[in-house]
Amino acid sequence: MRKVILQELVTLDGFAAGTDGELDFFESVADYGEVDRDNLRILEDVDTIVLGAATYRMFVEYWPTADDEPVAKAVNTIPKVVFSSTLDRAPWGDWPEARLVRGSATEELASLKEGPGKDIMVWGSLSLAQSLLGAGLIDEVQLRVCPIALGKGTSLFTDDTAALQLRLLEAKAYDSGIVSLRYLT
Repeated sequence: MRKVILQELVTLDGFAAGTDGELDFFESVADYGEVDRDNLRILEDVDTIVLGAATYRMFVEYWPTADDEPVAKAVNTIPKVVFSSTLDRAPWGDWPEARLVRGSATEELASLKEGPGKDIMVWGSLSLAQSLLGAGLIDEVQLRVCPIALGKGTSLFTDDTAALQLRLLEAKAYDSGIVSLRYLT
């Protein structure tokens, strides 16, 4: 069975977004180079990237033309699945278009997980991530903790996911101030 990995950037006080969904805290880290190198190693075992519509919109504005980013080639070449009830299609610049799914994300991911292939990476996509966590479809949670506290915001974990029992796989600090935490669910 394929492993589903959820990777989220969060603040020190545990928020995955500001109160209005803003992601300004990403800019608190000047250099993501070490994190990118680790992500390249992780992506060697990934053959599907899963995104919600809002994260897709943000990613497609950046990644297809981010030639100078170390992870750009991997991000652009790995097949993507986008969950959306509002998009008609999900182009990815000059790269192959993402597969658009309008139906149940939990049903589709359960089916993908049972099928052949490598690991599946879920990036950002907060409401999608919360739904998948609540359905027990996430096998590994990777938090990239940024060295900033917001005081208030939107948490990754909700009432539906608050009772998760996680087992620490790895904790790693980077020179940038980011701390990577990897957990099995």
